[in-house]
Amino acid sequence: MGSGEDNPGGTGGGVGGIVRGAVLKALVAFGGVLLIRRLRRSTTRWDHARAVADALSGEKFSREQARKDPGNYFNLRMLTCPATEMVDGSGVLYFEQAFWRAPEKPFRQRFYMVKPCPKEMKCDVELSSYAIRDVEEYKNFCDRPKDQRPQPEEVIADIAEHLTTIHLSRCERGKRCLYEGSTPPGGFPNSWSGAAYCTSDLSIHKNGEIHIWDKGFDDDGNQVWGTKAGPYEFKPAPKPNYDDMFSPLNFSAPLSLEKIESSYAIDDQ
Repeated sequence: MGSGEDNPGGTGGGVGGIVRGAVLKALVAFGGVLLIRRLRRSTTRWDHARAVADALSGEKFSREQARKDPGNYFNLRMLTCPATEMVDGSGVLYFEQAFWRAPEKPFRQRFYMVKPCPKEMKCDVELSSYAIRDVEEYKNFCDRPKDQRPQPEEVIADIAEHLTTIHLSRCERGKRCLYEGSTPPGGFPNSWSGAAYCTSDLSIHKNGEIHIWDKGFDDDGNQVWGTKAGPYEFKPAPKPNYDDMFSPLNFSAPLSLEKIESSYAIDDQ
C-alpha cells in the first residue's frame, strides 16, 4: 500500500523536476548573459590599459612572415615585459627587438608607457615610446632574473626623451583585432637615415599577434626607411619543433647592412 501511494507521487515529481530543472537552466543562462553585459559595461579605462600591456608582453617572432616573404621581412624577435609603474598608475614596459639569430644583441630598445587616453579624446589607450638613457644597462632586461635587472626607481630615472605616441581604440565587432591605432597625422620628428618624421601603426589581435608598421619619411613625403609591403606581424613564440633546426632561415647567408637599412630601421632615434 505504501508503494501504491509512492508511485503516482514519484512520477509527477519526476516530470515537475525536469520542468523546474529546465526553467532553472534557462534562468542561469539568462543571468549569465546579463552578467557578461554588465561586466562589459563596467570595463574601466584602466582595464583597457592593462589589457594592452598584457597583450604586448612576452616573446614574439616574425618568423612566419620571413619564411613567406624573405625579400621584405626578416625573422625578428620582439620581447616586452613590465619594468615598473608610475605614480599615476601608468605601466612602463621594456621593449627590445633583435634578429632571431642574435637575441643578445638588440638593435632597438625602448620604454613603452601605457595608460588610458585622456577623457576628452576618442580612444581607449595611449601608448607612448621613450628612449632609454643607457641602453647597454637594459640589454636582455626581460631575460634576466629580477634581482639582476635595473630596479624600478632606476627605470623611472632612465626614461629619456619622448619618441612617439599611438592612440589605440577597441576594434569594431567582427574584426580580428582587439585594439588598433596609429600616431597622429604628421607623425613625430625623426632624423634617422634622412627622415624628417616617422609614423607608426599598431594592432593587437585576438590570437596574441602584434602587428607593427613603423615608417620614416623625408620632407617631401618620400618613405626613406621601414617596410613598404605592410606591417611586421609578430606572433607568440612557437613551441620548439625538430624540423625548425634545419629551416633555411637558420642557415641563410649574412645580410648586408645596406639591405637591412633599406627595409628596416635599426636605429630610428
